[in-house]
Amino acid sequence: MANGPVRHTKQKDAVMAQLRGCDDFISAQELHRKLVDSGLRIGLATVYRQLNSLVDSGAADTVRMDGQQLFRLCGDDAHHHHHLVCRKCGKTIEIDPPSESWLRKVADGHGFTVESHTLEVFGLCPDCQENR
Repeated sequence: MANGPVRHTKQKDAVMAQLRGCDDFISAQELHRKLVDSGLRIGLATVYRQLNSLVDSGAADTVRMDGQQLFRLCGDDAHHHHHLVCRKCGKTIEIDPPSESWLRKVADGHGFTVESHTLEVFGLCPDCQENR
């Protein structure tokens, strides 16, 4: 988590507004294109900086898919969660995390300790399964 007050800038507000319109994960490049298409003059490096700031503050989630980092705003309740992500269309569903006891059992079984965890489940949503 970032320390100190969160600064709101025109760029951060524009990134947040554009992300609010995205239910699924989006790349920084795609978000940048949408911002430019809307008439905003903003650099790709600024988009990355704003997105990473949102991730650091806990306001956004990030996953890696197909070698690309993707971003998404967290839900309003911002509780600890993970995601089901369709690898074809990007549809994303928030899911509750596995139990801490399950995580520790798996780690212990392999001689590991748990310091932190991320869990994203990638597959095909029902619509993409039908359209194979």
